[in-house]
Amino acid sequence: MTREVLADAVAWTARSLPPRPSVPVLAGILLEVDGSQLSVSGFDYEVSARAEVDVQAGESGRVLVPGRLLAEITRALPPQPVDVRADGPRLAITCGNARFSLPTLPVEDYPSLPAMPSSAGVVDSDVFAEAVGQVAVAAGRDDTLPMLTGVRLEIDDDRVTLAATDRYRLAVREFAWRPETPGISAAVLVPARTLADAARTLTSGPEIVVSLSSSGSGEGILGLSGKDRQTTTRLLDAEFVKYRAIMPSESAAHATLPVVQFTDAAKRVALVAERGTPLRCEFTPGQVTLRAGGSDDEGQAEERCDVEFEGDPLTIGFNPTFLLDGLAAVHTGRARMDFTSPLKPAVLSGVEDPATDDEDGGERPVERPGSYRYLIMPVRLPG
Repeated sequence: MTREVLADAVAWTARSLPPRPSVPVLAGILLEVDGSQLSVSGFDYEVSARAEVDVQAGESGRVLVPGRLLAEITRALPPQPVDVRADGPRLAITCGNARFSLPTLPVEDYPSLPAMPSSAGVVDSDVFAEAVGQVAVAAGRDDTLPMLTGVRLEIDDDRVTLAATDRYRLAVREFAWRPETPGISAAVLVPARTLADAARTLTSGPEIVVSLSSSGSGEGILGLSGKDRQTTTRLLDAEFVKYRAIMPSESAAHATLPVVQFTDAAKRVALVAERGTPLRCEFTPGQVTLRAGGSDDEGQAEERCDVEFEGDPLTIGFNPTFLLDGLAAVHTGRARMDFTSPLKPAVLSGVEDPATDDEDGGERPVERPGSYRYLIMPVRLPG
């Protein structure tokens, strides 16, 4: 087999290895040969990863080797065919003039990987990766609040909704998929970091199969499989917030922002914002003025940006990091921000400029209200 294929499979599997395994064997990667297929697997009782590689094999077998060391070695091998063989209690790796001999771990102590649950449906891999990336940015990172470290995945027939929140912002994305069973309905809470990593790295094939355990053994498992790769993760046993009640149903004012220009301006002004201090946004017809700083012992910054604004003039403050995260996630050239009041959440969504031709070149931009929404809590401004 080629070095590139092996190194890619090992590196992908090694991503799921625990940094501090509870038992030594969980730091290992399991290599299994069955016929002309090599399986490269890892499992830590929470997340499993398995990649398959076509090989020319003399016989079947399995061996457990230190995972991170194997990943470093395969990445450093010269670009030539690789020969891997068990040599007693060690694993021999030969590639060109390079030869390695690795100690093995007791394979009989390694836990069995969970079986892939039954397929629930199929989604385009690029759509899934984008959607997960858009919502995972809003997930919490405090493991003492597990309900906030997950992404809620809701299935309603041919629509999937993802949602995540850390109490200061809420991201929601909807997309279409192809369910295995018409009318299927389910809702689970998936660890955000695991889901984001899997979605981002399963884009080598055109589709991702989403699998959910329904009953019996394997309860509480989500499976994702793409081209020659599959991963499972245990679901979080926590109640997610009733996020639909948080999302405003109407607005008193709204602005349409050029994302790149507004983002650049916000980044510049935020340079003088001390930790925990807000970015002040003053919206008036035709423009927004961004301000930060202001006290005598700190820097000050101000910049105006042209926007479309409808409603009464409004001044609102945001955490600059949270605002920039939302702007980076809309993935459109223009964004719409809806306001209720300076002390209530604002909602950011994408505005798509449709393709134009000679017949409809004057068509106005269109909003996709249900596709992606990013709610952000305001920060109370001094005075």
